[in-house]
Amino acid sequence: MAKGQLQRQEQPWNILQNRTESDTNMKLTRSGKIALIILVVIIVAAAIGVIVYFVVYGKTPFYYRISFKLTNVDYDSKFGKPYSQEYIDLNERIVSLMNKTFQASKLRRQYVISHVVKVRQANSKVIVEVVLKFKSCYNNNAAVFRDRARNILLQKFTGDTGSLCIDPSSFKLSGCGRQTKMSPGNKIAGGLNSVEGEWPWQASLQQSNIHRCGATLISNNWLLTAAHCFVNAKDPQEWSVTFGLLLDDPKLKRRVKNIIIHEQYRYPAHDHDIAIVNLSKPVLYTSTIRKVCLPEASYNFPPNSDVVVTGWGSIKTDGASPNVLQKGKMKIIDPAKCNNKEVYNGAITNGMLCAGFLEGKIDACQGDSGGPLVGSDSRGIWFLVGIVSWGDECALPNKPGVYTEVTYYRNWIMSKTGL
Repeated sequence: MAKGQLQRQEQPWNILQNRTESDTNMKLTRSGKIALIILVVIIVAAAIGVIVYFVVYGKTPFYYRISFKLTNVDYDSKFGKPYSQEYIDLNERIVSLMNKTFQASKLRRQYVISHVVKVRQANSKVIVEVVLKFKSCYNNNAAVFRDRARNILLQKFTGDTGSLCIDPSSFKLSGCGRQTKMSPGNKIAGGLNSVEGEWPWQASLQQSNIHRCGATLISNNWLLTAAHCFVNAKDPQEWSVTFGLLLDDPKLKRRVKNIIIHEQYRYPAHDHDIAIVNLSKPVLYTSTIRKVCLPEASYNFPPNSDVVVTGWGSIKTDGASPNVLQKGKMKIIDPAKCNNKEVYNGAITNGMLCAGFLEGKIDACQGDSGGPLVGSDSRGIWFLVGIVSWGDECALPNKPGVYTEVTYYRNWIMSKTGL
């Protein structure tokens, strides 16, 4: 009996021991499960984070709005009704052209879709506005991507476009007035260098391959310059245009197809000193060749606004001309001050503006004629304010530079170029 009692006394201890071991194993098992769950949650969260990153930052679609003129399609009022059969048929033809263009290009994997958003009239012909959608890779630069899309379209529009005849000069894609590089400095007469891509709309207007004037790119094949540049040579075949930082090593060269001089310009008067140059072949935009923005006629550049003039003109009166594009930061001067007796004594008329400093210091000079005077808005977008026109020598006190005012001639520019 004693032995049995002893056994009975031992049995609860054994049971307790077994339970304790079981509980310990259960705790370990539960801890393992919790650790596993935490690990899974971390992995899933990390995966979601990666997905979100690539969705938000790497796969954000690019949308571009383009427009162009169809020269073989007459405008029909039914184009103004998106559900009309005429509109639907035109949309299908445009979309088919866009699909074929990009599916045969290096952007075929990024191209998603396109559709017509507006059809409007232009001299009985049709202007079509289209939205393009692309998916991007995480390392795509939006500006570079836009330039690639633009160049692909422009090359297509200057070649075989099937049953649709497109005027390449009418092609527009959103984006103008953007610098790709910036450098310090503030002089032309006295000279500090620009850097490649800082003023990508600047062009050299050359007669028999010799620099004569500056010019400003305002579209793929149109430039603005001064009328007085052509006083002694109006034949387009004598002229060419180069782009790039250096005169002796340009990035691109184009022949001139046509020169349009303002109808009211009469040399040696300075009024209406504006001309338009049409290139023989459109340029392809790059990081160093881009158009400037044209301001609307109502755009106001008030006195004391910061502006920049650029060119390859002389660094001083009758001085040497630089090979590197020069720049000068200055201010717009109140016309009333510029017309004072000691300044230009009433010679500043409508369509002209003064820029520089009444004390001198910085100015355009010989060889800068026709070049751009530009100003930027709060977003860093550059607009063409003026065209280098005339002045009394270079950087003299009370003799600032005088420029053709672009806003004053905005409607004239539109009438000649459609821009």
